[in-house]
Amino acid sequence: MKIAIISDIHGNIQALEAVMQNIKQEKCEKIFCLGDLAMAGPEPSKTIDKIKELQKTTDFILIQGNTDEMIANCDNQILHMLKENNPIMANALQSDIQEISEEQKLFLRNLPKQKETEIEGLKILLVHGSPRKNNENIYPDLKIEEVEEMISQTDADIIFCGHTHMPCGYQTNTKQTVVNVGSIGRPFSEEPKSCYAVLEINNKEFSIKHNFINYDFKTAAEILKERGFDGADKLAQMLIHATSRYPQ
Repeated sequence: MKIAIISDIHGNIQALEAVMQNIKQEKCEKIFCLGDLAMAGPEPSKTIDKIKELQKTTDFILIQGNTDEMIANCDNQILHMLKENNPIMANALQSDIQEISEEQKLFLRNLPKQKETEIEGLKILLVHGSPRKNNENIYPDLKIEEVEEMISQTDADIIFCGHTHMPCGYQTNTKQTVVNVGSIGRPFSEEPKSCYAVLEINNKEFSIKHNFINYDFKTAAEILKERGFDGADKLAQMLIHATSRYPQ
């Protein structure tokens, strides 16, 4: 059995459609999505609708990301706190909540923060950031002791996460596998390619790989720029010129 694990779409429908085409080529039977569907991207509302459509037509598990939670529960306090740390992202959020419908916000609000499932005797935990927090960072090059501390509350065999937009993987001393699947819609990598993971399970043995997918990032960037909020042009440039930092 093959399973696709995707995360951090951030309103990038062009990237999502390219990845879905690759998932079909991989002949994946299930899709796990680790959240961050819409915020600060080219087409947030359209992307949410696409995910809802995929839920109806595929074997699809979806959890809530930290920015899904922000959109669903956005108020003046959240906007003020975000503006102090990252004004451009605050501007993006303010624009997002005007475009995203109340029905879509309710959909995001009701998503589970984590999900555990079992396949062929393997216990799999889906989280956005870490098992402890939806905004905790599992980066490349962490000390293994740091990773083990983050996952100490779960006995899952495999833990999939996103959030950092940086693909990586760890094998712990407790024989647990931790994989950050990367980002579909806003990859932080050397090239502007979407990234997701494929899990293959065969008689309780498993392998995991990252797939890097070309997509029409120039069109995505142009659509994002045309949204017109203050800083949209800088976020658009991030889709063209890959970076590991958000603009301030």
